[in-house]
Amino acid sequence: MKYVDGFLLPVPKKNLKDYVKMAQQAGKIWKEHGALEYFECVGEDLKPQFGLPFPKVAKAKAGETVIFSYIVYKSRAHRDKVNAKVMKDPRMGAMMEKGKKMPFNPKSMAYGGFDVIVEA
Repeated sequence: MKYVDGFLLPVPKKNLKDYVKMAQQAGKIWKEHGALEYFECVGEDLKPQFGLPFPKVAKAKAGETVIFSYIVYKSRAHRDKVNAKVMKDPRMGAMMEKGKKMPFNPKSMAYGGFDVIVEA
């Protein structure tokens, strides 16, 4: 079965255009290095009737929205190979350059790797 890296992060609404631009560049890089799929999703219906709302889980502040993103791979081993290539890519280095202002706080991002257990 496939493997997925998932991310949840708050992004200031005023920075959303910059975030989208950065995410488009990142998606291109991940796909070039072998990721099967790359998705960045902005919160739209964030007041659920049940469960914890994503903004609460992400500790979003006033003026922030929530991004849910995920990258799909063939397997965990494939993910590790793709991510190693991505992290060596100079375009990623330029995006993550020390001192460069990011459109979100990287320390507020939640991340995890997941085995797919159902694919319908």
